[in-house]
Amino acid sequence: QVQLAESGGGLVQAGGSLRLSCAASGSIFRMNAMGWYRQAPGKQRELVAHITSGGGTNYADSAKGRFTISRGNAKNTVYLEMNSLKPEDTAVYYCNAELARTPSSGWVNYWGQGTQVTVSS
Repeated sequence: QVQLAESGGGLVQAGGSLRLSCAASGSIFRMNAMGWYRQAPGKQRELVAHITSGGGTNYADSAKGRFTISRGNAKNTVYLEMNSLKPEDTAVYYCNAELARTPSSGWVNYWGQGTQVTVSS
């Protein structure tokens, strides 16, 4: 079993900041890329930020300059620092991890349960 546990969501005023955390646990042989996605009511889930095992990053245009994704020293954790938050950032934020559970298994995607971020105007 693999679990992704997210934390750090909440209610914040526009212009404020939040830091999301995600820790992967369980039977993990090797962790590859990790990322954050979000889904607002009535909209499709979309990529917010992505980080490879080597530290390469990719951001949605809406996140560039305001959000920073990083990985912890343990490599099974990922963070999303969100600054200058806007009401349109309101969504459920999901952690995603691409990992292998055994030396012979391929990469498989796992998702967290999501954490609510609400930005008030």
